[in-house]
Amino acid sequence: MITTDLLSSGVQNRDVLLVDDIFDTGHTLYELIPQIDELGPSSVRSAVLLRKQGRCEVSLKPDFVGFDIPNEFVVGYGLDYNDQYRNLPYVAVLEPHEIEKQ
Repeated sequence: MITTDLLSSGVQNRDVLLVDDIFDTGHTLYELIPQIDELGPSSVRSAVLLRKQGRCEVSLKPDFVGFDIPNEFVVGYGLDYNDQYRNLPYVAVLEPHEIEKQ
């Protein structure tokens, strides 16, 4: 759940940088940027560590991208799968056989 309640008094007339771990479909930033913009910042920019190629479903691109990656399921550096792999000190790709069918 994304909530901007805590930010309501802290972003007016300020430059805001939203930082996210991965840009997959883009829906998170697509929903969050207008909500932040309604709070009256001077500017809103976005930065992502990873941008997954071929998955974007919105008309938005992050302003800053660390790395473009292929359309693979990645874990590590805070990214997890079933609460596992989050603490890996690197980003790794899970093989299809390692991902349970849901």
